[in-house]
Amino acid sequence: MKFQISKLEENIHYYPLSQLEQYGINIRKYPYSIRVLIENVIRNFDGKKITEDDLEAILKWQVGKEFSFFPTRVIMQDYTGVPLLVDLAAMRDEMRRKGKDPKIVNPVVPADLIIDHSIQVDYYGTSYALSWNMKKEFERNEERYKFLKWAQLSFRNLRVIPPGNGIIHQINLEYLSKVVDVREVKGVQTAFPEIVIGTDSHTTMANGISVLSWGVGGLEAEAVLLGEPYTMTVPEVIGVKLVGEINEGVTPTDIVLYITEVLRKKGVVGKFVEFFGPSLSKLSVPDRATIANMAPEYGATVGYFPIDSQTLKYLAGTGRDYRIVETYAKSQGLFYDEVPIYTEVVEIDLSKIEPSVAGPRNPDERVPLREMKKRNEKNEKKSGSIVSDNDVVLAAITSCTNTSNPTVMIGAGLLAKKAIERGLRVKPYVKTSTAPGSPVVVEYLKESGLLPYLEALGFHIVGFGCTTCIGNAGPLPKVVEEDVKKYGLEVYGVISGNRNFEGRVNPLLKGVYLASPILVVAYALAGRIDIDFDNEPIGYDPNGIPVYLKDIWPSLHEISEYINLSLNPELYKKRYEKIFEGDENWKSLKVSESETYSWDSSSTYIKEPPWFILPTSKLDDILNARILLLLGDKVTTDHISPAGPILEDSVAGKYLRQLGVKELNTYGARRGNHEVMIRGGFANPKLKNLLVDREGGYTKHFPDGKVMSVYEASELYKSEGVPLVIVAGKQYGSGSSRDWAAKVTALLGIKAVLAESFERIHRSNLVAMGVLPIQIPDWRSLGIKGDEVVNIYGLKDLTPKKKVKIEFRSSSGEVKVVEGLVRVDTNVELEYVREGGVLKYVMNKLLYES
Repeated sequence: MKFQISKLEENIHYYPLSQLEQYGINIRKYPYSIRVLIENVIRNFDGKKITEDDLEAILKWQVGKEFSFFPTRVIMQDYTGVPLLVDLAAMRDEMRRKGKDPKIVNPVVPADLIIDHSIQVDYYGTSYALSWNMKKEFERNEERYKFLKWAQLSFRNLRVIPPGNGIIHQINLEYLSKVVDVREVKGVQTAFPEIVIGTDSHTTMANGISVLSWGVGGLEAEAVLLGEPYTMTVPEVIGVKLVGEINEGVTPTDIVLYITEVLRKKGVVGKFVEFFGPSLSKLSVPDRATIANMAPEYGATVGYFPIDSQTLKYLAGTGRDYRIVETYAKSQGLFYDEVPIYTEVVEIDLSKIEPSVAGPRNPDERVPLREMKKRNEKNEKKSGSIVSDNDVVLAAITSCTNTSNPTVMIGAGLLAKKAIERGLRVKPYVKTSTAPGSPVVVEYLKESGLLPYLEALGFHIVGFGCTTCIGNAGPLPKVVEEDVKKYGLEVYGVISGNRNFEGRVNPLLKGVYLASPILVVAYALAGRIDIDFDNEPIGYDPNGIPVYLKDIWPSLHEISEYINLSLNPELYKKRYEKIFEGDENWKSLKVSESETYSWDSSSTYIKEPPWFILPTSKLDDILNARILLLLGDKVTTDHISPAGPILEDSVAGKYLRQLGVKELNTYGARRGNHEVMIRGGFANPKLKNLLVDREGGYTKHFPDGKVMSVYEASELYKSEGVPLVIVAGKQYGSGSSRDWAAKVTALLGIKAVLAESFERIHRSNLVAMGVLPIQIPDWRSLGIKGDEVVNIYGLKDLTPKKKVKIEFRSSSGEVKVVEGLVRVDTNVELEYVREGGVLKYVMNKLLYES
């Protein structure tokens, strides 16, 4: 096949998809998301990196067949971005050791790193909370931020957005995304649709503005940055047909929680989801972005919304030029009109959705608001001096999922206004906070006059970052912590985030419910989770008159009026024009450009990683392995490699204390130090390893049966020359895109993870670290106890998706044999495994090409 470039408008060209008609291909039959991929493959087709096989796979929409393409942009946040850039710095050192030019290691794809994950809610409930939290953030992270500033100076095509500017996905939605980009391709200014990958699972949010985007492991992102195409299998595309009217009182949060529940039950893991139907036009881009954001929670690779008039309206409303997007999309058949062919269609009736929350431990556990009292009722409630069972002790307006949506943010402000006017106050034991994903939110809350009402209820601005949603909520009030510990109380949090996995937000919370910002304020007023909002008052005014939620709930009409009065394109332009400059704290960080990084041997934040020093073992059968951990279902990447605070009595905490470190900080902040991270492997206090009868990072060493930390057992097994495996249940590796969950697995000496099923990104990350993900039947049905010796045969001549023989030999001599499916899905992944991981694969390729 040969493809021609044509003129789109003066000085701008494009690769028309209509030219496929000459080969008998009707582009309008394909889902819009597949059309975007087809354009990318056509534009980059060179017969070498993008081959005829890639063309055939995507043009024939051969589901499950491998193909490659080139993402147009990469985004990163600091928790995943620091270790990625540490890896690139280490590659530069390795290049120099090999006698090559270190600058060969350099991003060739435009990349943005947004610092948003490090701010913690140490201070709240006051007007100075924001400035004090930011001051504390710089004190904790100065060394990391200096490294990031060095990286920005020393690598081409890398921009760093300093802290205090918002959350990665909201900035991507409101500012970075172009939808259609124009760059020089083969000497010609060429327009093309963006395809963005990011080192955060919620990169999917930009699908709400019609940018095809999803989260990948940091290791995959590194390969793309260094010029490798991204390889995946052609996906199924599930069409979600939206019908019906949205009822009064239903928020975009309610819609996404409903969709998450429906699609998680349907089973869309590893599939594209694309929205269409008569009610599509009723959803604004912020509504769509909320739905697209939670694609990882419903299991899909993307939740894509095609370009339409709502896309153009949002671009104009946020101060961006939409004309090239409109011209290009209509010329290319990418503008939503007729319904394409989907693998399968799921219909969702918006009129059936009611106010809801999700929890207490998983985002897909939707609970209608009317059922919350019944779900949480107790026969006997324990009480402490301040709090009791079922009290809400944390209420956080947090996360880009919801703070990007003016409907729910203005709604929260209106509810606060009406509550204040009725004389209501938040219960004194509730820790309240507001952490918007963009300073624009504060501007329109000020413009609307609603910010003072939120502040009067204690919902002051505490930071512009991820905060509570990723586990950086800070401690609960001391009196609350004492009560919970002393009396064994079961207390809860309510947050407007996207994840509520056990122990993620705060280990003292029995559970956390996800809710709209409006309901976050409501629960803070009520102070308890077991309230029937329909029939019980949320509080009493100063005259003893009961006030019900319906009395202060804002109407959609009220919310729309405030939005129209408060939001305009100039707000966005003003806030984003100096986004790369940073505040005085950032400007005062002194660094200089250099080809290689000057590693500080005394640093506890940034260390040269061992990836290029460790020997590469030959791909071979795994013999006489021991089971390091025996795990159940839904083990998250946060269980595997926590992001939250490093506890004093943890292995990592003791290690840092021995080095004289006073501020332990979080695991997420120390991801540039492999010595801390390996000691934090499987150290989540809520981890349930079924080999031992206690929670946390403990296991049994076999054959002696001694209980010790996971790290200690790993080191002991290494000294004995014993390879290790993990045995787990369904949805292993769900949650964040955290590449350190795979890195720590490899560093602990684990050769394979045997699980009933894997979440998409973690499976890819394991492969990228040379660890084999192997699908097996439910281990419980096999009678596995965890003390068995494990042998895996058939790995010497491994091929993609090969079935292998796995043998479990008990101490009594009983042998159980099962068949396992090795989830190394593509030939490129097989190369990664053979080379000892993607880093060595790319390094060897760069050395060869140089």
